[in-house]
This record gives sequence, C-alpha cells and structure tokens, in this order.
Amino acid sequence: MTDDDRTEYGEKNEHPHEDQQESASAQDSGTRQERGERPQHRPERTPRTLAVPDLSLVVLIGATGSGKSTFAARHFRPTEVLSSDFCRGLVSDDENDQSASGDAFDVLHFIAGKRLAAGRLTVVDATNVQSEARTQLVRLAREHDVLPVAIVLDMPEQVCAARNAARADRAGLPRRVIQRHQRELRRSLRHLEREGFRKVHVLRGPEEVAAAEVVRERRFNDLRHLTGPFDIIGDIHGCRAELETLLGKLGYALVRDPLGRPVDAAHPEGRTAVFVGDLVDRGPDSPGVLRLVMGMVGAGHALCVPGNHENKLGRYLKGRKVQHTHGLAETIEQLEREDAAFRTEVAEFIHGLVSHYVLDGGALVVCHAGLPEKYHGRTSGRVRSFALYGDTTGETDEFGLPVRYPWAEDYRGRAAVVYGHTPTPRANWLNNTLCLDTGCVFGGAMTALRWPERELVDVPAERVWYEPTKPLVSEAPGGADGRPLDLNDVTGRRIVETRYMGRLAVKEENAAAALEVMSRFAIDPRLLPYLPPTMAPCATSSEEGYLEHPAEAFAGYRADGVREVVCEEKHMGSRAVALVCRDETVAGETFGVPKGVSGALYTRTGRPFFDAPETTERLLRRVRDCAEEAGLWDELETDWLLLDAELMPWSLKATGLLRKQYAAVGAASGAAFPGVLDALETAAARGVEVAPLLGRQRDRAADAAAFTEAYRRYCWRVGATAADDEEPPEPGGGAGLGELDGVRLAPFQILAVRGRSLAGLAHTEQLALLDRLIAAEGAVAARDAGTAGGATDRPGLLATTRRILVDTEDETSVAAGIAWWQELTADGGEGMVVKPVRALIRQADGRLVQPGVKCRGREYLRIIYGPEYTRPENLRRLRVRHLGHKRSLALREYALGLEALDRMADGEPLWRVHEAVFAVLALESEPVDPRL
Repeated sequence: MTDDDRTEYGEKNEHPHEDQQESASAQDSGTRQERGERPQHRPERTPRTLAVPDLSLVVLIGATGSGKSTFAARHFRPTEVLSSDFCRGLVSDDENDQSASGDAFDVLHFIAGKRLAAGRLTVVDATNVQSEARTQLVRLAREHDVLPVAIVLDMPEQVCAARNAARADRAGLPRRVIQRHQRELRRSLRHLEREGFRKVHVLRGPEEVAAAEVVRERRFNDLRHLTGPFDIIGDIHGCRAELETLLGKLGYALVRDPLGRPVDAAHPEGRTAVFVGDLVDRGPDSPGVLRLVMGMVGAGHALCVPGNHENKLGRYLKGRKVQHTHGLAETIEQLEREDAAFRTEVAEFIHGLVSHYVLDGGALVVCHAGLPEKYHGRTSGRVRSFALYGDTTGETDEFGLPVRYPWAEDYRGRAAVVYGHTPTPRANWLNNTLCLDTGCVFGGAMTALRWPERELVDVPAERVWYEPTKPLVSEAPGGADGRPLDLNDVTGRRIVETRYMGRLAVKEENAAAALEVMSRFAIDPRLLPYLPPTMAPCATSSEEGYLEHPAEAFAGYRADGVREVVCEEKHMGSRAVALVCRDETVAGETFGVPKGVSGALYTRTGRPFFDAPETTERLLRRVRDCAEEAGLWDELETDWLLLDAELMPWSLKATGLLRKQYAAVGAASGAAFPGVLDALETAAARGVEVAPLLGRQRDRAADAAAFTEAYRRYCWRVGATAADDEEPPEPGGGAGLGELDGVRLAPFQILAVRGRSLAGLAHTEQLALLDRLIAAEGAVAARDAGTAGGATDRPGLLATTRRILVDTEDETSVAAGIAWWQELTADGGEGMVVKPVRALIRQADGRLVQPGVKCRGREYLRIIYGPEYTRPENLRRLRVRHLGHKRSLALREYALGLEALDRMADGEPLWRVHEAVFAVLALESEPVDPRL
C-alpha cells in the first residue's frame, strides 16, 4: 500500500455509489453494464420482451383489477411471487381486510428480505401505486444489493372494474378506489427511474400484457458457466516486460503486431487469463500492458476486472477532474505518445469492465480489492466500491495511509476470493482468500494463481520501478494467518455438510463439551486436520462362551454385499494420528507452525501423546527417515504424510485408567481370594460341606487371575527403564531413540498427502505402502547406529500390522479367517478389525457400509466387561446390547473425517477443515455404552 491509497479514499465521493446515481452520472466508468438498460417508456402495443435480471426485486405496479396476479402466475414460479393479498390473509384470515395491511406488508418485506439474502429472484404482487410503498421496496433491494425492476400494468379503468366485478370478494369494490389507483399510477410513471428502479417496463392495455414475454438476463458478473482452467494474474502497474515473462512461464504464446508490440497471448491448452486490475500507473509501460490485455480480452483469451487505478484513469479519459498523482501523471504522459484512436479504445475498455466475476460454478470470485460473501454476484454501487477500493477502519497508520479493514480474517465463504490491491511480500491463502499483489512495481514479484490447481507462479521484478511509501508487510493482526479460527465457527447447534452422508447435526451441548476439550487440552489446531472415528463392534455372537466372534463380522459384510474383506491385527495400544512433514520448512509453510516443529502426534481426542516436544520430534524424525528410505515422498509426490496408527504400549497413555480401574480390581482380588480359598480348604479338610462354595470361589479366583493377566499383556516399561526389564514384551526403540525405547508405532493407513486424500485407497494397497515404510527402518536404524555407535539387534519403533484376506462367500476362506482370529487371541492378542478391501463402499440403497468392525478376543473382553463376564448367566445378560447408536455414531464420525480430509486436500481454509474435525470430537460426547 502506498500514499496513493490516501488520495483514492479521498476521491471516493467523486465516484458515488451506483445505486445513488441518476441519468447524468451514467458517464462514470463501468456503471453502464452494472446499471442495466435505461428505462424505456414505449407506448406502442407491439409484442414486448421484458428483460429481468436473474437476481432482482421485481415490483408489479397497477391498480386493483389490472391483472398483476395473473401476470405473475404466468411469468414467474409460484415460490417467487409474494402477494400482499396472501400475506393479508396470513395475518387476518381475510385477504381483503385492509386493516391488516400494515402487518401484511411487514410479513411480505420480511420474506422478501430473506429471499434476496439467499440470492432468489423475488416478485412483489401488490398495487404499489403509492410512492411510499415503492420506496420501502427500493430500499429493500439496495440493502441486499440487487436491482429493483418495475413492471407497470397500465389498464383502462373499465377493464379493471369489469375484472373486479367478476370476483365475488371484490364485487362491491367502489369505483372510486380504481380511479384513485389510476391517478396515483399516472403521477408515478415519470418518476419511477428517479425513485431508483433500474429497469422500468410499462405495458398498456390487455393486448400488450398478453403479448409480453419475461426474459431473465444473466448478470454481467455471473460467469459461473466458465469453469476454466484459469491463470489469475495480480497487479501489473505498467510492468509490461514482467507480464510477458510471466505469461511465458505460464505457457502462453505471445502474438505481436508489425511493430513488435505484444497484442495478444493464447494458451495451447485453452487456459484463460484473468487480470485482477491495476494494469496501469507507476510502471514504465502502461500503454503496452493495456494493449496486451485488451487484445487478450478481445480475442476471448482473458477476462479482466477493474482496479482503482483503471477507475481513476477512466474518469480522466472522460474529462472528469482527478488528481494526477501516484502514478497517474506518468500514465497520462505515456498515453499522450499514443494516437487518439488508442486512447478512445482504452476509455471504452475501462468503461466496460465489470466490478467482479463469479466463476467456476460459484467456486471462484475474482475482484480487485476483495469482496465479502454477501456481495458475491450482487449488483450495486456499494458492491462496486468495495470491489475497487476495499474498506478501511477509519484509522491511519504511521505513514499517514488508511488502515485496511481486514475483511479476509473474518471471511467464511465457500467461494475462493482472489484479489490484489494491497501489496504483500508473498501470496498466502487466508480463509479461502488470496491476495496476488506481490508488489512487482515496487521491486517485488508478479504473481499468478493457476486454478483449479491452486498453484502459485511468479517472476521477479526487473528493478524497482516505483519507491513504496511503506515496506511490503502483512497487515493482519495475527501475522500472515490473521485469525483463521473463530468461536462462532463451532459454538451452538451446528449443521455440517458432508459429501458422503449429507447434512450432519451437532447438538449444542455436544459442541460445548468438545470446546472444553479442544480449548484446554488439544494441540495447535493447525496441526489437527483429522480425528479418527469410533469403531463399532461386530454383531453379538451366539457362540457358546463368546460375546464377539468373527463369524458375525463376515456375515454382516456378506449381507451388505461386500465379498472381499481384510482382517487386520488389532494392536492393543492407543489410537494415534501422526502428521509427518519432510522438514521444518514444509511444516512452517504448509501449516503455519513455528520453527522447530515438523509435525504432530496426537490421540483420538486431539491431545498430544508426549508432554515433551523433543520426544515427538524424535519419533517423527524416525518415521520421516523411513519414508525417505522407502522412497514414499517422491512416489506419492508429497512433502507431508498423515498416518492413522496405533501407539503401544497401552500403558503409555492409559496409566490412570490402569491404576484406578483395572489394577485396583486385580489387587483386590489378589488380596482377598488367597485367604478365602485357604479358609474354605481348611473347612473342607475338617469335613465341613463347602465343596460347592469352594468350587465357585476357585472359579472366581481363576477369572480374577485371567483378568489381571489380560491387561498386563499390554503394559510394559518404556524409555530408560525398559532396559532394566530382563524380558520386556516386544519393546521397541532401536538405536538413536532414547526415551522412545519400548515404544511401538503401528501405522495401518495413509490418510492424506499434499493435495490428495488417500482414504479411498484400497486397504491392501495402503498396507503394502506401509510395509515398505516399516521395512525401511532396518536401514535407517543401522545408519543411526553407525553414527551413534549403538546396537541394532532390538526391535525398531515401527510395527507391522498382520492381516489375512477373507472371501465372505467362501466357507473355506471364512473358516481360515476364524482360525486366524483364534490364533491371535489365544496368544493374548486383542483381536482383529475386519474391513472391506475397497474403501468407501455403499449399500444398494446408497448408505455407507461400515468402514470397519472390531472383533475382540474372549480374554481381552474380560478387561472390558469384568473378570466374570464369561459365566453363562452374565453372557446371557450382556448379549442384550444395543449396537444401533454405536454404529450410527461410527458412520457419522467416519463421514466427518472423510470430509475433513477432502477439505484439506482441496486447499480449503483451516476453519472449514476444523469444522469437520471439531464435529467428530463433539459427537464423541454423545451418550453411548463405553464398553462397545
């Protein structure tokens, strides 16, 4: 930003809002297209075509009985028409109760405002012959930045009287009412344009009304049908040489005239350039830039929106009085060396520029100074002013320049807004907005955005062409990222749109619970792009002695039409998500985290696994090195990985649970049963009949011992104390891991990489990639050991996930799967997870199939349901468990997780990704049996 801004804001009164301009001000640059046609009062009775913008407020004007309702029903959809009679009936049960008119119009205006805010064409069916009634409607149109359109039905008095007489509810209407309406209508006709109506269509007589046809016009700024691809180019400011270089780098072929001047540029792949304005001023060759851009636009190879500098130049070329400052004087001097025909062409080009464009189905908005969502696709002087100049806080900085209002920090729109105007040292995305003005004329760079690739391309300035008044720095209070998150994004009842399950609701009380966890315990939200869903168990088994059994899992998927499933070993640890960046620079540039952070390792509730950041970095370094050794960075074309994994031992994060819940039960049983059994055995030895009681107590003691043994399998020492164990059960941590000695990380899915979600990749392919990652650890550990002088004979950090493929329609394959599960659980394993080999499968009715079900082992479930759960009477009771809510919760959280990954892959802003992540955590507070 330079001192030119001060003048621009001082001159804003010279370019009043278009919605306040009258006929004389139509000479101002760019107003004609956005104002629409000038009103035409044509008395002829030939067939008429009535042009109506597709987003406008259409006001029908005519005396009672003139046929307004019939006309509206013929030319507009029923939902588009708001009738004063209908609203009168809503509030009074009588459409002719004139005493209810005040309330009726309040209702009508409220509904009209809601429709216009939603971007819906709205038609007001009322007499509207009084200027006071029309003034309110024009004001309503201006509030929502749409054009007000008047359609006048000027009927003879006798026609109106005859029509009213034919209606039972109007038969007694006095003739003087029609006459009064006619007088007011006649007085109004000459003033409708002055009142603010941008289009006025007058239909006189029944024949002209019958022959009229309403044609909806696309707004000039509505180019949603153009889907690109586009190359959006930031502020040029007369730097023609740099523009030529940038176009060449983007792949455009320049076309030159006989004098060697560039007059067009076309891309061999049909891409379209889009210029964000400020083509002129300050730089060495504004005419050359204009000649090239005008040629590209004229040939259909480019689009262009006006900048504030074009607006000022356009007013000068039309003879308006403007200050020749901040680069305009140099542009005028350069244009004086051109012929008059070229200057006329420039004036007409600037005059025809539209304030902003909505492109690519509404996913992209291009303007000069930025645009809040409420202005997208709207048409008014206020919209044009914001698109040209932006807005200010009313303050000035230490350089005497206006402080820009940071609208982008609060932006929550779905469309990406790409703009320029405010020079910054580097283009950075902020809340789905991107400023491309990187100060080329000030010695910075000229930057372009490839869309939809979201790839930035830039070329350096050849020199400093114009000295800036202030350094090129970001003005966002929070730095380059501003305020990417806001409390309003997550509080209250929320509806989250997902691609796989539609609209999912989050209750207010669940959002409050999630906010408590997220704000107090979670890691930096920039490093929290995903939370894993809960997992539903398989259907309850009827097998003797079992609560869960693989047969039910296979039968369930077979019923869903899934033939191929993969059974994965279920590690007894804690669910972990690892975000691994290739280096600190990638983490800083991609996720905006400070130096020294290269990723994150967090729990399924977003909490960090390790208190010490150094420990996390040590683990991430090992995974990063293994990915490098395995060649995954290059193969996946990424510089970061998001992994779903299990971190062991379970005791690493469940120490409190073990001590307070499980160990307490084990200690109590260990203290009580020896004495009980000793007393009963002594009594039996004396001949007392206690055999049945002694048998029951021995069984209970055995169950308690099995319970203790079950949870102990998943607990071992880590870090420095792991080496003190004579036989640590499968410790991890080879050379160079230090405090991670004894820790195991078992990755089982690559969730996402840069620009892509991999959640849809088949699980067999996922595990094959991860096998390579794990296999590479040997070489990495050996290299580290050679550096550190340590040994490599101990297991490494990364653990393999064993698996077996099962055909659910093949009895032999199913039997093999069951046998494999029995073998896993007999050795003390927790069980397995059964997943469809192909991801994202839907049932015949379109509903998502469960992404995985857990089938836990008989002894592991003893930890969950208690030492004596296998007793027949307990199993009968526990088999009555309600899985519907758990399964619904698992699917909803799964869909939200997929949505978060897709939003991140699409480059959507942090608040959009975080919305889905936060919703997963909120759903976790829904009441459900924790044992499931």
